[in-house]
Amino acid sequence: MLALSTTLFAFSFYAFAQQPKKIPHIGYLSANSPSSARGSVEGFQQGLRELGYVEEKNIVVEYRYAEGKVDRLPDLAAELVRLKVDVIVTPGTPAAMAAKSATSRIPIVITGGTDPVATGLVASLARPGANITGVTIMNAELAGKRLELLKETSPKVSRVAVLWNSTNPGVAVVFKQTKNASQGLHLQLQSLEVKSDHDLESAFTAVTGSGTNALVLLRGTPINEYLKQVADFAIKNRLLSIYDGSAFIEAGGLMSYGTNTSDISRHAATYVDKILKGAKPADLPIEQPMKFDLVINLKTAKQIGLTIPPNVLARADRVIR
Repeated sequence: MLALSTTLFAFSFYAFAQQPKKIPHIGYLSANSPSSARGSVEGFQQGLRELGYVEEKNIVVEYRYAEGKVDRLPDLAAELVRLKVDVIVTPGTPAAMAAKSATSRIPIVITGGTDPVATGLVASLARPGANITGVTIMNAELAGKRLELLKETSPKVSRVAVLWNSTNPGVAVVFKQTKNASQGLHLQLQSLEVKSDHDLESAFTAVTGSGTNALVLLRGTPINEYLKQVADFAIKNRLLSIYDGSAFIEAGGLMSYGTNTSDISRHAATYVDKILKGAKPADLPIEQPMKFDLVINLKTAKQIGLTIPPNVLARADRVIR
């Protein structure tokens, strides 16, 4: 009898030991379309691979895209909560806010959100509290620098049109900083809100013949979906243009200055890894990037008849010739 009990115990222990390990499920919630979110997604995927995670093998990622329609985010966030994912990754402030409203239990890793303290996502960067942590892109702090770059590139710049979406709390913070910086640089700011295709066309009409010298694009939905249209418009009307990500350069934009979106997303994967291994989001400080890239498109400069000053060109991290 004792021998039988010992055998049964050994078999039970063996069976328990052979139980398959639970594969973590990650939710990835983006306000953008798959094409405009590609850089962020690929950076995140690279970060996972570097940490030993292989999708569909030892980790599953549920991707949800709002396709530029922010009002879809709450439903998509609720869907991820119903799926009981282990972590939700949110590139951008609107996605983070939708996830925060959907759950106070599931950890949320922000990647690229602008000033999460000012937008009310977290209590502080050092101790975010609750279920949110991640990486911020410091977009607001760089707003003045982008205007300075436009002025250095062409001292004749006097009127700058800003394309932005006021319904995005993160973008609203960046616009405020841009407006404040414009006063010190003696630049006249033309505020053009873009929330749809119709607004984009109206913005183009407002710029034409207004004496505007340059365009500033503030990252966010739906601006992220219109980079090619804006770049083409700027070239056609011989306007300087600047954005905070290199995707604009690839679309034909003149300049970009900001954090590397792919690097930020790659780093966000380390937060996911720590959380899956037991760390609490509230105990993980939100990090800020230390490196910012200036990218210049000389092809576009030539098309609009602009010569980039040597002192500006020398500071570029990457030049498209």
